[in-house]
Parts: sequence; structure tokens; C-alpha cells
Amino acid sequence: MRTEVRTRSEVLQIGVITPSEYHSLAELHGGRSFLQVASWAAVKTEWSSELLAWRTSDGEVVGTTLVLYRRLPGVSRWYAYLPEGPDIDWADPRLERWLDPLLEHLDRRQVFAVRLGPPEVLKRWQATTLKSAVRRGRRVDDVLPDVVEPVGASVADRLRDLGWSRGGEDGAGSDAQPRYLFQVPIGGRTNAELWSGLSKEWRRNIQKAERSGIEIRRGSESDLPAFFALLEATERRNGFRLGRSLAYYQRQYRVMNAERHGRMRLYLSTWNGEVLAAHTMNVVGRRVWYQSGASANHHREVRPSHILQWNMMTEAQQLGADRYDMRGVSDSLDPEDRAFGLLRWKLGTGGELVQAVGEWERPLPGPINQVLLRAMTRYRSRR
Repeated sequence: MRTEVRTRSEVLQIGVITPSEYHSLAELHGGRSFLQVASWAAVKTEWSSELLAWRTSDGEVVGTTLVLYRRLPGVSRWYAYLPEGPDIDWADPRLERWLDPLLEHLDRRQVFAVRLGPPEVLKRWQATTLKSAVRRGRRVDDVLPDVVEPVGASVADRLRDLGWSRGGEDGAGSDAQPRYLFQVPIGGRTNAELWSGLSKEWRRNIQKAERSGIEIRRGSESDLPAFFALLEATERRNGFRLGRSLAYYQRQYRVMNAERHGRMRLYLSTWNGEVLAAHTMNVVGRRVWYQSGASANHHREVRPSHILQWNMMTEAQQLGADRYDMRGVSDSLDPEDRAFGLLRWKLGTGGELVQAVGEWERPLPGPINQVLLRAMTRYRSRR
């Protein structure tokens, strides 16, 4: 639930905040993303970082954000990135009250351009809606959504009016975070209701895994090499490359769990003593995300991933989560498109696909900053 913050007629100030105070303010606007926790900065070692807070005239903190900074090679200027942030009142019709102080602060930090990712939703499609719309050559946006979120729509309009450009527009590059997400609403639902929301195929595969003797256990850091070996096999099998090393996942596990025990979790499906599937999950307050999944090329007939996801979903329910966020999917509804396979699998959970507002970018004022932004875009594309 979003906390009401009464700041819409006040001038806001922005400044650096301590990690301890930042941690205590995670629920200001309904809960921040795992990409906005302070420890995420330690995961992204190629970036420097800063924790910022918006305050009213009496000193009350009404918004926060983690900012990541990256220097453009060869110049002493910085690119700023706020992944799935900032955590502010996006329903405020005067967004400039929040964004102008941010831009002024970044200008003082010698930033030439900034990208942010408002954590708001534009549209929602139910699984049943998309299942009936699967056609060759069709994409999600070809289908009438079940819900258009007014706040998300107004945020997009206001950002454009304020001079921001969508990722992919004006040469700004594509979104760094997925714009199409799959989520399973679990708040207020019983275990039986979650089970009945699964497709027949999912229920059948979970029951088959149970009959086969699949065992689920919570892993530890020592299990990450097994997870990573399965991830590499999954990448080769499915033709994608995340580009992350075992050291990356080990660092993420250590720093996030050092910040709060159980923030990053690893779950394993084992059969006859062998790990056949391993998935990671991030927890921030009452928000839960399935981040990365991997499975072996063999013994796929015992369905280790379906039962693993079911156990993670029910644990998220026990944690009090409102939604089980399964993260990114393709927008393709073409059954012959390889990218559709992941969406098809997630549709079986009975959840919904959401289209986020997406990432928005703009150069700061100055004659050279637009040129530097284009240079950064080329640099990112090469990497």
C-alpha cells in the first residue's frame, strides 16, 4: 500500500543521506526495488554511488534514491543512473518539484546526463487474455490491455513535457531493465487459490515432480558454483548470454545478505542427490522477485523447475508479499519466436504481464552534454 506523503505544495530540498537512515525509509512509497537498496551499489563495482533524500522545509524525508555514477572514458564528467528509481511520489502532478532539485544536485556533481526508471506501471494484461491472443507475428501491444494505469500514463506524459526521452528514442539506447514484467498476485489469496490459478500443465508437472521424488532445499553461498554451472548450460541451450560471472553472483549474495539476512536467496531442486535446477530470489520488505533461473539439460522429464517455482511462490506468500515478481519477458506472442518460450512458461502461473513506464533519459543543460550523451550511448552499445 502506498504511504500518503503530504508534500505537494512544498519546496523540496535534496541531499546525501546516511545508509542507516536510508534503510529505515524503504516503505515510504510502498517499498523500493531491490535495485534501489544500498547494497546494490556494492554489486555494481564498475559504478560509484550516492544515497540521496528529498526533504521538506521542516526536515522530513519524503523520497529517497540510490544513484549510480559512471565516468565516460577520457573525460572528467559522469553519467548518472537510477535503476527502478527514484522512490518518490510519482502521482504528484508537479514532478518538477522532485526532479529539478535532483538535476541541480547532479549538475554540481559534474554529471552530463541522467537516466531513471520510474517504478510505475502503464498497462496490465491477464494471462488468459494473452493466451487467447497468441498468433504468428503478434506482439503484446497489439492486444487491448485489461487495465491502463492512470498514474503510469500521466507520468510518461509529464516526463516528456519536462524534456525527458524514453529509452530507445532520440538515440538514447534501449532500457537497461526489462520493460515487460510478469507478476503473480498473491496477496490475500490462499494456497488453494494460488494452486487453482495455475494452468493444468503446471499442476500436472508439479505433481509429476512430487511423484518422481524431487526435493527442494534452500541453498547457501557454497551452492552458487552449482547454480552457475546450470546457468551456463541454460544460456547455451536457450541461446542467450547474461554476461555475468560466478564472482558477480557471489558478490551479490554476500553484500545483499550482509545488509539484511535473507535478502538474496538460492533454492535448489535435487533428484537422486543431483542438483537439476537452481533459482535465485530477492526479498526487500514485503516485495519479492525471482531474479535468475537455471536448469540442467538432462532429466528434464521430472520437471524440477516447475516445482521449484511453486515452492518459491508459496514462500513469497508466507513472507507477506503482495506479488511474486518473475521479472522480464519478451513482448512477442508469436509461437514460432524463440523468445516467446519464456513468456509461455510464465503464463502458466496464471499471473499477469505488466508494461512498466520504462527508463527515461535526458542530458543536463550545457552545450557539450548532448554530445557526451551520444558518446556514452555508443560506449554502452559496444560493451
